[in-house]
Amino acid sequence: MFVDHHCHIDRHEFKNDLDGVVARANAAGVGVMVNISTRIRRFADVQAVIERYDSVYGSVGTHPHQADEELDIPVAEIVRLSRHPKIVAIGEAGLDYFYKHSTPAAQAEGFRNHIAAARETGLPLEIHTREADVDTLAILKDEHAKGAFPAVLHCFTGGRDLAMRAVDMGLMVSFSGVITFKKSEALRDIAREVPLDRLLIETDAPFLAPDPYRGKLNEPAYVVHTAATLADVKGISLADLGAATTENFFRYYTKAKRPPVSSETGI
Repeated sequence: MFVDHHCHIDRHEFKNDLDGVVARANAAGVGVMVNISTRIRRFADVQAVIERYDSVYGSVGTHPHQADEELDIPVAEIVRLSRHPKIVAIGEAGLDYFYKHSTPAAQAEGFRNHIAAARETGLPLEIHTREADVDTLAILKDEHAKGAFPAVLHCFTGGRDLAMRAVDMGLMVSFSGVITFKKSEALRDIAREVPLDRLLIETDAPFLAPDPYRGKLNEPAYVVHTAATLADVKGISLADLGAATTENFFRYYTKAKRPPVSSETGI
């Protein structure tokens, strides 16, 4: 079984084929998907999807691109919404200095608010960090000193120092289809160093489709291609990589339930 712990299937790209997207994922062996929130004020969109499909869970949070828009939403509200039985994570939140759609100050404030929610709820924070390794690590170190919290560096594309220090703080590191790209050898080198029990896989669908689908609409079924590349990097079988990352997911995302075994799909 495989788990796509970070996708955005509530987006408009999937509106007319959502049943097909989920069915193709399940048929490919993807037993669980987590639909990630990017705007708390659009939480209803996430809720509609996770309540429609048994195999889909969700998160609650504000993407750094929208940090300026939702700083008025208190930590208590994030915590309240996270009590939904199928919300298994906080975020995504973090720092994005590539686009800077929100100010760095707003992103940092939002990041810390979501860390507080993760600490209070015990739910893992899905961290978005792009071209912001130094500041991301500084905030993680500062907040970790105030009390441990579960978190995942999602769609990791940063440097070795951030990955290894995050592992030292107990965080997970997740790789997306980017790791399959021909020019991602440095990223594969980092993945080789991350301990197997700290690895997760994701699609970040509809973005970043892996080879051989690069440039096309991404969907959760394609997480198997990311898994295959990671298995090759780690020198293990695809089945063992799938088993390890699935165990990591259920160990870390404690509210998620294992799906019943199907005689047709094997999951």
